[in-house]
Parts: sequence; structure tokens; C-alpha cells
Amino acid sequence: MAFNFNQWVDRSHSDSVKWDKYRDRDIIPLWVADTDFRSPPAIIDALQRRVAHGVFGYGHPSPELIEVFTRRMVERYGWHIKPEWLIFLPGLVCGLNLCVRAFTAEGEGTLAPSPIYPPFRKAAKFAGRPHLPVPLKLHDRRWLLDFDAIAARLGGSEKLLLLCNPQNPGGTVYRREELSQQHEFARSHDLIVCSDEIHCDLLLEPGCEHIPFATLNEDAAQRSITLMSPSKTFNIAGLGASMAVIPNAGLRQKLARARSGIVPEVDVLALVAAQAAYQDGQGWLDAQLAYLRANRDLVTERINAMPGLLLHPIEATYLAWIDCSQLATDNPHAFFEQAGVGLSAGLDFGDRRFVRLNFGCRRELLTQALDRMMLATQALMPG
Repeated sequence: MAFNFNQWVDRSHSDSVKWDKYRDRDIIPLWVADTDFRSPPAIIDALQRRVAHGVFGYGHPSPELIEVFTRRMVERYGWHIKPEWLIFLPGLVCGLNLCVRAFTAEGEGTLAPSPIYPPFRKAAKFAGRPHLPVPLKLHDRRWLLDFDAIAARLGGSEKLLLLCNPQNPGGTVYRREELSQQHEFARSHDLIVCSDEIHCDLLLEPGCEHIPFATLNEDAAQRSITLMSPSKTFNIAGLGASMAVIPNAGLRQKLARARSGIVPEVDVLALVAAQAAYQDGQGWLDAQLAYLRANRDLVTERINAMPGLLLHPIEATYLAWIDCSQLATDNPHAFFEQAGVGLSAGLDFGDRRFVRLNFGCRRELLTQALDRMMLATQALMPG
């Protein structure tokens, strides 16, 4: 089946967070991380059948959904998950917040890479927990965690390490030896690890392999909470269906207690969409990945030709982390908004010198945005 990712889908009057931000303004929205693509036909068909049923009472994950997810983990990663390890959540962000509240007490701290997806930092703030950023450093143009940089700052009260693989916003897919370094740091400091792996299906660089943190060894499994979801992969983030995979029964009980009475169960339509995605969405996903690779290559070529901008290789995700430190402006986010392109502000991720561009859109729109960015950067050049 052919899938048309060049199709124009008007989101301007669809209650879209992404598009409503710049409603009635000539600014192309390439910020928040959802795509402009129609979800796979298999998901749409499954939702239509469920809606036609007409009854939307309380639901729970079906045995079929659990089976298709656990089978997927075996086939892709050799990871044999037991059904009782799963806790279903109505979104990955609430999983980050639950982990902070479940696995740290007052005065106990969290660690997370920096720059990082903003909810990592906010989760500690919302819970009133101290937070220590672990800086990311460039190594062969890939963003890696620099644990040595924070060794002297550790106070012994840190309890939770939040990881992100593939990395958002940098796009790094961590190799086994790099994950082993992360595990050794967690083991040596007796840290529980929450690993956000929501972008694991969006690998763009040939030869890259996603390795779940929990599969490194038994110690990694027993100290880990792995967060996954079909939401980014199949553009169903607005429905909300995520999975926390927790092999350790004690950690699982703590998370379940933290959510009790506060975090609702997953919506019945979200469960239907998740099952259809994992069961019948692979052909669509393969086609989307090919389209995103071409978009990534276009963004990389064009951005690196713009004066004052630098973009390192993107191994995964549909997000470009653009270095604007050589651009003659102290607010690159506002600068590009004035040029008619709405990007994510680097300051929200921990580095105001950057912006994040979402290239999960039709190529015509992406090209138009890149043209605007080129004209704006060229106008800053002297003479």
C-alpha cells in the first residue's frame, strides 16, 4: 500500500496545540513533537469500528494488546517481558513525574541529561526535589553524557537517574558500550533508572540499533523503569497510551501506589489505537521512516549551509537540535519567529543558544520554512 506523506492535512481548526499557537499569524509551526501526517489507516479503521460500537465505558488493556506489545519486544530486542511487568499510563510525561514522586523522598535528588526534553527538568521541580543536570558533550559529533563533569558535585542524596534514548533533542542512539557506562554510573551510585524510550521506533541512521536499557543485564533490569509508547511513532500522541515496563516487583508496587487515585486509566480509544498500531502499522512506519530520512537529509544540508547555524548528525527522531551560537542574536527562538518559523526554544531544554526544529511535516512546508530561515540568517551577514 502506498502512503502519501506529502498530503496536506489542515490542522488549523482541529484544536491542535501545535498549529493554534500561531493561529492567524504567518508563522510555520515546527515546534512541539507531533507530526502533521495522518495516522496509519489501520489505526483510523480500528477507531472507527470502536466508535461505531457506541459504548465507551471503563476499559482495560486487552490480552491482545499485551500480547502484541510483548511479542514486539522479543522480535525487536530479544527482550522477554512478562505481562505482569507492565503498567499502562495515559502518557509518558506522567510516567516521568510518577517516577520522581515514587522513587525519591523530600531532599532526595534526581539526575538527567542536559539539554533534555523539558518535562525531565520540570518533574523534579513539580515534586520539590533537587535536580542535578548531567551535561551532554559532543564526541565525534554525537551527544554523550559527561558523568565525569558532575562526579565532584554528587552529594549522596541522589536516588533517580532519568535517561532518554534515543536522545531528545540531540537525536543520539546510544551504543551498547555507552549504555553500559550509564548503567555502571547508576550501579556505582545505587540509582534507580527511568529510561524514556519513546522514540525507539524512529531510527533514521542505517546501522543504528535501539537497545533498551533494561536488556543490558539483570542488574540493569532490576533497577529500571522503561517508558515506551506508540504515540510519537504513529502520530497518536493526543490519544495517550504509554507503557511502563518494570521487572522489579518492589519498584512496580511503588509506582502503582504513586499513581493511585491521581492518574487515570488509559482511555479505551487510546488502547484500540495502540493495539492497531503495533499489530498492523509496520508498513506505514517503514514508509514514514523513508520520508523522514529524506526530510532529515534536506534539513541537515540546508541548515549547515546557513550562516551562523550548525546541525550535527541526527540518528533518530524527527527533531533537529540546531546550534545558533554563532548567529548574531541573543534570542534565536524569537529571531526565527520574526522570520515566520515557529521553533522550540533551546532555553526550555537547558541551552538558549539552540533551537529545535520538528521536520515531521510535508516536504513542501519544510522547504518553505527553511527558505525563510535562510533569508533571515543571510540578512544578518555584514555587507
